[in-house]
Amino acid sequence: MKTTLVIMAAGIGSRFGGGIKQLAPVGLNGEIIMDYSIHDAIEAGFNKIVFIIRKDIKDAFKEVIGDRI
Repeated sequence: MKTTLVIMAAGIGSRFGGGIKQLAPVGLNGEIIMDYSIHDAIEAGFNKIVFIIRKDIKDAFKEVIGDRI
């Protein structure tokens, strides 16, 4: 059975202070928040991930996320 994780990452982040909030490193090794969510989802049995993003962050998102998954 396929189980899909949907990650909504289209927020503007106007209070964040610059940069793309969804791609900002937070971990000691440059992990982003989504890395933790994705890891936990895979451990729980999810086998497909769908990202909901804005068109204007598509290239930056692919650059960061594309190498991780």
